[in-house]
Amino acid sequence: MNVQIKKLYTDGGGNNYALPQYATEGSAGMDICAFTDEPIIIAPGSIALVPTGLAIALPQGFECQVRSRSGLAAKQGVFCLNAPGTIDSDYRGEIKVILANFGKEDFTIRNGDRIAQIVIARYEHIQWEIVETLGQTQRGEGGFGSTGTQSFA
Repeated sequence: MNVQIKKLYTDGGGNNYALPQYATEGSAGMDICAFTDEPIIIAPGSIALVPTGLAIALPQGFECQVRSRSGLAAKQGVFCLNAPGTIDSDYRGEIKVILANFGKEDFTIRNGDRIAQIVIARYEHIQWEIVETLGQTQRGEGGFGSTGTQSFA
């Protein structure tokens, strides 16, 4: 599937900053990079809205999900908030990533740093059907821990 993407700024080098890319052949998500003139420092406990310099035009019926990069989360404690964030098919503005630093040290983002991953996913619109009863299942109304924590073995 082809998706239109627009570079919103020039970087002094002919507008040649990286597009989102799959890191490996089996990757579901594409790494997306920061686009910033100055380093962005996120202090512990702080949140930053990080620009990417990119806008996309998805076909109707698709969304772009913005997710944390596992390495940043595990090693630096930096997560995408509102994850997965959704970029709707009719949004044409700049993709910006909400990052929070749950680590113990400042986290610095420089231009071109891989800050998140995006996954393109199909979705369906539904129509609600009001009913008096719902079909029964084995689980029923059990939620929040109702299936236990023991191993399946």
